[in-house]
Amino acid sequence: MATEYVESLPPPLDAAAEQPPLFDGTTRLYISYTCPYAQRAWITRNSKGLQDKIKLVPLNLQNRPAWYKEKVYPQNKVPSLEHNGQVIGESLDLIKYVDSNFEGPSLLPTDPDKKKFFEELLAYVDKFVGTIFASFKGDPTKEAGASFDHLENALKKFDDGPFLLGQCFSLADIAHIPFVERFQIFLLEVFKYDITAGRPKLTVWIEEVNKIGAYKQTKKTDPKELVELYTKYFLAQK
Repeated sequence: MATEYVESLPPPLDAAAEQPPLFDGTTRLYISYTCPYAQRAWITRNSKGLQDKIKLVPLNLQNRPAWYKEKVYPQNKVPSLEHNGQVIGESLDLIKYVDSNFEGPSLLPTDPDKKKFFEELLAYVDKFVGTIFASFKGDPTKEAGASFDHLENALKKFDDGPFLLGQCFSLADIAHIPFVERFQIFLLEVFKYDITAGRPKLTVWIEEVNKIGAYKQTKKTDPKELVELYTKYFLAQK
């Protein structure tokens, strides 16, 4: 695991910002500091110690530059990675791409059973995230429990460590933690629902992930702003 790294973060680029040179040999990771999907790629970059090899280009998603969609990434979403003359996106694809195509410690174990379970977790994570988001419009205390129980049971699969694939922090953890971080804040504040209650593995997992420097560097969520945003988006439509 890469050692702690203190990084000076650049300010987000808005609609008035000039576009960085495209395909000039610099590897760039386009993100938003507050987007959980982008956070996945950001954590992966940090976990491999690539802060000097992959330059962060943060965007203001509420006032994003037109050149991003027109010239960099037509899907106009984050994250995206500019590397070797191409721009690729989709967070789950990106975390595997960065792990496979850059130096630094591997974020997947060599054990075939753990690799197989990783693919199972990745195939389910979008459903996990979507189910929790959908529960915000109903009663999460009744509708979200099964999803968090699924995560609790997944953490019981390997007993050699506190993480989803056992001893080592991996892409499996990276795929889940940005969302669990936000779900924990919102559900507790708005619905008084503690996702860790009765889930000892999940409790320990959150505690251990929060000790990981590569993840801590990406924790830019303001709880108050998150609650206001999710309340406006989900609860105003109920």
